[in-house]
Amino acid sequence: MRLLTHNMLSSNIKGVTNGFPLLIEAEKFIEKTVDFNPDFLKNMYPKIEWKALVSAATSMGYNQLPEEVEPSMLESEEFLKKFHHALLELHLEEGALICPETGRRFAVIKGIPNMLLHEDEV
Repeated sequence: MRLLTHNMLSSNIKGVTNGFPLLIEAEKFIEKTVDFNPDFLKNMYPKIEWKALVSAATSMGYNQLPEEVEPSMLESEEFLKKFHHALLELHLEEGALICPETGRRFAVIKGIPNMLLHEDEV
């Protein structure tokens, strides 16, 4: 699961008001090379919750993203390459996503998060 996907997931358990961002507990992650596309990154940036991305990348051992981003940074190839690596090349293979409000764990197996709710959580 790419961090791009993680940035768009939240816990939908009944009664949860703050199910985003899901915390990552990584048992195994891998890096997969993806073609660098600066235009894609510039278009995706406004849709990304930056603090959630930084936190997710840090939980997987990647500490190269700045805490805050200014629009001028989107013109820096060095910044875009770091953003690209975190967003598209880091993959959570095994572990869990954890609801920040309830602590409910959603398993990630072979890169696929299981976000199915139990009957009493709907």
